[in-house]
Amino acid sequence: MALQLTNRSKVVSNKEQSAMEKLYLPAVFKGMSITLSHLFKKSATIRYPEQKRIMAPVYRGQHVLKRDDNGAERCTSCGMCAVACPAEAITMESAERKKGEEHLYREEKYAAKYEINMLRCVFCGLCEEACPKEAIFLTDRIVDTEFEREDFIYGKDKLVEKMTERIDVTKRQTPEVLEFKKTPGLKHNELFDGKKLKEKH
Repeated sequence: MALQLTNRSKVVSNKEQSAMEKLYLPAVFKGMSITLSHLFKKSATIRYPEQKRIMAPVYRGQHVLKRDDNGAERCTSCGMCAVACPAEAITMESAERKKGEEHLYREEKYAAKYEINMLRCVFCGLCEEACPKEAIFLTDRIVDTEFEREDFIYGKDKLVEKMTERIDVTKRQTPEVLEFKKTPGLKHNELFDGKKLKEKH
């Protein structure tokens, strides 16, 4: 008994080729016409880095460790980003802020060492969602190509933003976060003030 799996059928043609078809000239000419037609079309190639595509606001590229408006690092080395990272690509070492370093680090604890292994990173964005201090964000920058594996381990020298080259991340912040930042009196939004520190001591 034959088992029928489907009611669909396909007609097979056994038509013999003509002499012209056996030479394959029509197929060759058709292929050449398609190739030549592309000479008159706009090229899809972008000559990077001279030319750059416009990235979507939600594009997740190279990470940045943000500073506040006074130039102090926002990261407090709490480890939330490392715990949230599914690829375990983030490692850090904490250190205590010393006297006179208030303008360098926002709080008493900071990341003396912060590294991201770009070969392991899957650019999921969970690190920026987990960060309670809005210290790490993914940007529209493309990760540089390298020739050695160790060069893909990015430290603070590549991750911490420079005050002369601030990176706008407002498009990656939710409306709720932006509204929260407007709330006065929260330590989260306080900037370093040397006068207040002297008054306390």
